[in-house]
Amino acid sequence: MDKWLFAARFFKSRALAVEAITGGKVAVNDEAVKPSRELKPGDRVWLRLGPYEHTVVVRIVSERRGPASVAATLYEETAASREAREKHAWMLKHAAPTVDSGAGRPTKRDRRNLDKLRDW
Repeated sequence: MDKWLFAARFFKSRALAVEAITGGKVAVNDEAVKPSRELKPGDRVWLRLGPYEHTVVVRIVSERRGPASVAATLYEETAASREAREKHAWMLKHAAPTVDSGAGRPTKRDRRNLDKLRDW
């Protein structure tokens, strides 16, 4: 399982893939898995990467990491997963920005007040 996730370029290293699997961010056919799980073509893999959820169907099993063009042929993302991911990305992009009051550089007034405290 971890080798396939690494070969399909979902993770940059096998260690990160193992961490995600043991953390419950990966499931195969709606079941929790271990990193040593053997995959076969037709398996349905669910994984969470950051705020996004992917549901893919395994097409080819490979343990070797190759170029991205080859990695894209190892799986096929379901249409529902792709639509949900694109919708979530659009919502994140167009969400109102949150402004943290008090964050950033102090204003001129704040700086003068700090100088008064230091001189006192």
